[in-house]
Amino acid sequence: MLHNYHTHTVRCNHAVGTDREYVENAIAAGLKTLGFSDHAPQAFPQTDVRYSHCMRDDQLFEYAESVRALAKEYENDIRILCGFELEYFPDSHEEETAFLRQVRPDYLIMGQHYLGNGIGKKHVYYLGREGDDAVLEAYVSQMLAGLATGDFLYVAHPDIAGFAFSEQACEREYRRLCAYAKRKNIPLELNLLGVKDNRLYPDRRFYKIAAEVGNEVVLGVDAHEAKVFSNPEPERKARTMAAELGLSLRETPLL
Repeated sequence: MLHNYHTHTVRCNHAVGTDREYVENAIAAGLKTLGFSDHAPQAFPQTDVRYSHCMRDDQLFEYAESVRALAKEYENDIRILCGFELEYFPDSHEEETAFLRQVRPDYLIMGQHYLGNGIGKKHVYYLGREGDDAVLEAYVSQMLAGLATGDFLYVAHPDIAGFAFSEQACEREYRRLCAYAKRKNIPLELNLLGVKDNRLYPDRRFYKIAAEVGNEVVLGVDAHEAKVFSNPEPERKARTMAAELGLSLRETPLL
């Protein structure tokens, strides 16, 4: 792959390596675009709630400055962009995006892990094991509301919530999400971290529907360590799955 927009840093507390190591490994792997999209500081108005897997508020400017300094230093070797992976929480989205605009991000990707306003750790990856179809319906509805803002470049791992629900619910809600993304020309990500770690996503049921709907799909490394760029196996497996299902993979830059 030549363009990756899903790259984390140590600031999210579950990635390793320096920003420079990610850049140099991406160059060595032949990438032309490296988009950093670490987990944005998440605002929860009138509370002291903070997620341990997101960067802190006071790291915002340092993160942007680091990425943009590397972009200047390596401009002859690779295009580097400064973005964020962000949850959509309707109660705080306006405040959140205003906070992020202080550093003029190049893009945001939607990485929806939580329901509601995010308080109470309602993580869909685990809630799905309860098998309540209403969880999947609520999750997709929240994602569609977020996409309607026009703030997101694409949807990261759109299929993380669907593994424990009924076939009927998955068919209905996956198709609802895919149809909306298609109408809005918003790409969906086929997540290589899920492939690499043999997670419960990517979900073939989801991408079968995406192929039928005709969604544009992008590969996202979801890098949490620099060395992943030198491992071709997740991309090979993802491309094999895409070919089997008839997915339309976008190979040109998104920005």
